[in-house]
Amino acid sequence: MIKFLDIQKINSHYSSEIDEAMQSIAHSGWYLRGTETSLFEKDYSGFIGTKHCIGVGNGLDALWLIYRAYIELGMMQPGDEVIVPANTYIASILAITENGLKPVLVEPRWDSLQINDELIEQAITPRTRSIMIVHLYGRCAYTEHIGEICKKHNLKLVEDNAQAHGCCIRIDNGQLIMDNCQLSTINCQLFKTGSLGDAAGHSFYPGKNLGALGDAGAVTTNDDKLAETIRSLGNYGSSEKYVFPYRGRNSRIDELQAAVLRVKLRYLEADNKRRIAIAKRYSEGINNPAISLPSLSFDGTNVFHLFPVFTEHREELQKHLQKNGIETLIHYPIPPHKQHCYSEWNELSLPITERIHQQELSLPISPVLTDEEVDKVIDAVNKYRK
Repeated sequence: MIKFLDIQKINSHYSSEIDEAMQSIAHSGWYLRGTETSLFEKDYSGFIGTKHCIGVGNGLDALWLIYRAYIELGMMQPGDEVIVPANTYIASILAITENGLKPVLVEPRWDSLQINDELIEQAITPRTRSIMIVHLYGRCAYTEHIGEICKKHNLKLVEDNAQAHGCCIRIDNGQLIMDNCQLSTINCQLFKTGSLGDAAGHSFYPGKNLGALGDAGAVTTNDDKLAETIRSLGNYGSSEKYVFPYRGRNSRIDELQAAVLRVKLRYLEADNKRRIAIAKRYSEGINNPAISLPSLSFDGTNVFHLFPVFTEHREELQKHLQKNGIETLIHYPIPPHKQHCYSEWNELSLPITERIHQQELSLPISPVLTDEEVDKVIDAVNKYRK
């Protein structure tokens, strides 16, 4: 059986370093807000390219804390609106509604599966305060147009970077250029997702490109005051022991997870290159008229957390692949606006989002997948007949 994601095999590549790090923490007697957390925050902010990284409990908390901090700082208030892609994992939207803010759903492009920047401006109202972009499937959702809209309307740009650790773009002479994330001229700058907006939330759920051995997350930002507020909010609302200027929550990364993530961060770029190579083989090899692929790039602007394919016969394709020893997953079977918890949206018609959620099937992709396994997946996909 080719597993969709063999986390045990992935972690075995770093097992000696992880074991050493965990033993060190276990014997240190210090398990929260210690040296490993500080070192990981320094390493990860350096990797992303921001001044600050604040380790938190998980990816949802990271996004929640960003918007909560903006409210505490008086930049937003309950009832304000946040534009968000309609096709996303529900955590993106929960972070907005849990703060009393109002999500405004915007359809994606079918070719890229990312928020359609041509539809954003018409969704802006006097109550709009922010745009959240979601680098879904590992693909960069940022466009220059989105940046221009935020500047024009004075909107905070928040990134959901839960699926795109290490994804990057290059800006050269004011133009957005994708070139394998390499700095090849004097007049260019490299930017990673997580550094493109005002703040970004990151998830280190075990199945992510950069995954912990449990729940963990982080916020990255260049805003000093925002970072200070988020750190306090994640520590019960306190920056000084037993003094609580905010009504916060307990959301802190622990020393064990920070130590594990420090180890795995060293290998992230190499692991992402392997994911990109596998995705390219899929793209070149899959040739079945019953199955379509989104437009793809292999230049570092997509780190292929997932490799989605689309078909009107998803259940049949999934069963066919299962019979051939290939495990697949659906991301995601029900879009947020059709979920019972957001019943007020159930009558909305968002046809592109609904088509994505009705047809999407994720093929196995991970840095430990062998070429032989990739070829087996391609062969099975091509042999499927509706």
